[in-house]
Amino acid sequence: MNMALGLSLTILFLLGVPIAVAIGLASIIGIEVHGRLPLLLVAQRMFTGLDSFPLMAIPLFILAGNLMSAGGISLRLVELAKSLVGGVQGGLACTCVLTCMMFASVSGSSVATTFAIGAILIPAMARHGYPVPLAASIQASSAELGVLIPPSIPLILYGVATDTSIGQLFVAGLGPGVLVAGSLMALVLVICHMRGIGQNDGEGRLPVGKAFVAALPALVVPFVILGGIYTGIFTPTEASAAAVASALVVGLLVYRELKLSDLSDILKRTVISTSAIMIIISAAALFSFLIARSGLPNDIAAWFKEMFESRVVFLLAVNVLLLIVGMFIETAAAILVLAPILAPIAVAYGVDPVHFGLIIVVNLAVGMITPPLGVNLFAACAVANIPVARIIPQLIWFVLTVLAALMVITYVPAITLWPVEMILGR
Repeated sequence: MNMALGLSLTILFLLGVPIAVAIGLASIIGIEVHGRLPLLLVAQRMFTGLDSFPLMAIPLFILAGNLMSAGGISLRLVELAKSLVGGVQGGLACTCVLTCMMFASVSGSSVATTFAIGAILIPAMARHGYPVPLAASIQASSAELGVLIPPSIPLILYGVATDTSIGQLFVAGLGPGVLVAGSLMALVLVICHMRGIGQNDGEGRLPVGKAFVAALPALVVPFVILGGIYTGIFTPTEASAAAVASALVVGLLVYRELKLSDLSDILKRTVISTSAIMIIISAAALFSFLIARSGLPNDIAAWFKEMFESRVVFLLAVNVLLLIVGMFIETAAAILVLAPILAPIAVAYGVDPVHFGLIIVVNLAVGMITPPLGVNLFAACAVANIPVARIIPQLIWFVLTVLAALMVITYVPAITLWPVEMILGR
């Protein structure tokens, strides 16, 4: 059955079959080849894969991000970030990184972050003399923070797939998120100084106090979410509902930029985004069940033990594997298929499952800005209205910077685990 599953999935991917359909068809082929399993298993396992309380957080965080974008919250966060870091040469590029970091604390999605923040900052950077491909590269790479800074949809998926505490994963994402954000800020400052870009970035910048007061209602949303999770007032799933309620109140009643007539379109976009993710989750649940039943995880674990005696070499091999996978397979599918296989092996090597979850997510985040399946890449190019080919030369340094941060995250587990110990006392 292993060969049937792997071969059929590879062929379907190469034929360009949609990911959810490819995973589902490969599973059905595997069942038929096995011959001793009923097809009723398909519906049963796909339903069971969605019957999970933590998964309720996904549509609610997507909805919260859409409400923030339409309700003027993202614009206030941009103005606050610009007041904090926009006064130096390259400050507008740093504003992009910092705003993505703040917006990520609600949306949980890198694509939502790209559209919400890129629609404001890519044109702004272009007006300040930034080449449009460079502006799009800054936005695409900064939006990666949407899957690192809690709450994060990929971290929710990893937690569900491996039965790891989502609350601990959210706290663990703080260290890697800050490291990647700081690395990107340092890079854009160097680029701007070397190319003489962004010398007038401080124009139109609000005083910090004024920007903070204007953004205070917007900051309530991430404060409610993160504060509630870290203090144990509510679970990450309950936090997603609180995020929706907060974004709705701020957009409708405080900033009054969100209209009741907008809700229909916002809900429609949320349903479409959620459906795409949930179909992949259900198909991957069936595929993962068949993989586990076939004994493949044990075979792979034995092979890894034979090939890589050292934990250092094992982690390097996993990084290379995930970087390649992230270039070709959608993040949710990659996590749901690979995490249940790789996480137990990592634990056998003495790697903390929370730490390993961040290694997986950061790896796959790189795939979001690399062809041929870089979703952030395509989203940023769509906002900037440029072909993907123009952004690639500008993107190389950003990819290398994130890869350097990934190596630090991989081999310095304290960056991931120290916040968990300090905040949750684990």
